[in-house]
Amino acid sequence: MTDPISDMLTRIRNAQKAGHKTADIPLSNIKFEIAKILKKEGYLDDAKKTGRGKGKILEVALKYPIAINKIRRISKPGQRIYTKASDLKKIRSGYGIAIISTPKGLMTNKEAFKQRLGGEVLLEVW
Repeated sequence: MTDPISDMLTRIRNAQKAGHKTADIPLSNIKFEIAKILKKEGYLDDAKKTGRGKGKILEVALKYPIAINKIRRISKPGQRIYTKASDLKKIRSGYGIAIISTPKGLMTNKEAFKQRLGGEVLLEVW
């Protein structure tokens, strides 16, 4: 798998379209941080780690009715997208969020703008 974050987004998108209550995703620290941000912003009900050893899983509980209209990857392994703090923009007139990888960790575009931090734009959600 060349892009684990895109795989995570696809698993969430597919589980939501199929009407599942949860989606199981292979665990990594960055995916867990993304899931925590999505939970904090109200796009997911819960995100927790399960399993042991190599079989660790990130289990995300999806909101119903559907909370995520669109979730898309911006910065990809073949084309990284970086932005300065002054160039951060609102997503869907403030109704959506972008998740930014900054020197101080992952955060939403709103938090990065307040802290005057730029970084890699990982994904957008609305």
